[in-house]
Amino acid sequence: MSSDPYSDRGNADKSITNLDGIGSAQPVKGDGSAYPVDGGPFLIGDTMTGGYGAGPDILHDCTIAVERGEIAVIVGPNGAGKSTGMKAVFGMLNLRQGHVRLDGEDITKLSPQARVAKGMGFVPQTSNIFTSMTVEENLEMGAFIRKDDIRGTMEQIYDLFPILRDKRKQPAGELSGGQRQQVAVGRALMTKPKVLMLDEPTAGVSPIVMDELFDRIIEVARTGIPILMVEQNARQALEIADKGYVLVQGRNAFTGTGKELLNDPEVRKSFLGG
Repeated sequence: MSSDPYSDRGNADKSITNLDGIGSAQPVKGDGSAYPVDGGPFLIGDTMTGGYGAGPDILHDCTIAVERGEIAVIVGPNGAGKSTGMKAVFGMLNLRQGHVRLDGEDITKLSPQARVAKGMGFVPQTSNIFTSMTVEENLEMGAFIRKDDIRGTMEQIYDLFPILRDKRKQPAGELSGGQRQQVAVGRALMTKPKVLMLDEPTAGVSPIVMDELFDRIIEVARTGIPILMVEQNARQALEIADKGYVLVQGRNAFTGTGKELLNDPEVRKSFLGG
């Protein structure tokens, strides 16, 4: 990984992003529409309480946020509600309390598909590529909501992940685990998202591949795209994080910069192995 992952963010090519202004939704509440709101972080799941279907609450007054150009990391023990918090922000479960706001709009009532159209890119932990399709076809599928020329964005993806250019005609199912994750991230970037959400991007890969993926995530953040990431490799993730959230039983246990959490004795003892 780079020696100083905190340095020089936000000064790279921003044309891969889509950060212009806010949406045009009208102020209609409760019917599946978004509506304008004032102030606050670029993306926030604010005081979220909820679970799956009619089941018990998994999240309890949980708040997760990320600003433009930041990397925000959600860590915590197994079963802490990390991925559930990510899915709540993406609209994959109903909130009983709380709100989700993106770039000046309350999007709490929007479906995941509508949130993609609003600028969310989401990479799930598993089943995140089409294994029978080539790398290039996967990237083309990622641009399904676009009506403009996607070739420039695809070239940017290949510049970010050079191995994908070499393997662009190869079925994605034949790639290594780390290369598959690059395809998944690249496919999400093909929408030119306002924010990129990654659920366990380094799950099941070797330490060397993990470091390479984290380097690429830093490069994406340098383009100006906010990144919200759930990660089991807590120490390594906090090393690249501008902001960190430690969840325990669906609640915020600790919040701070990545450096603050790495240096917190209680966080180190309880969650980072001392």
